[in-house]
Amino acid sequence: MSTYPAEKIYEEVAFIGYYMHWSNEEIMSFSHRDRLQWCKEISKINSQMNQEPENIFDLANL
Repeated sequence: MSTYPAEKIYEEVAFIGYYMHWSNEEIMSFSHRDRLQWCKEISKINSQMNQEPENIFDLANL
């Protein structure tokens, strides 16, 4: 069994918190899957506005 790296959780929480202005407690109450979905949706909006890759968290785009 492997665990999700803590630094990735911090990245997700910081990213969502920066854009959505939600508290750490609110964001951490989401499942990992929900946090990733929020990161994807926020990235999509930013990409459309800035004409960048759709999902900056998608390692396949690197």
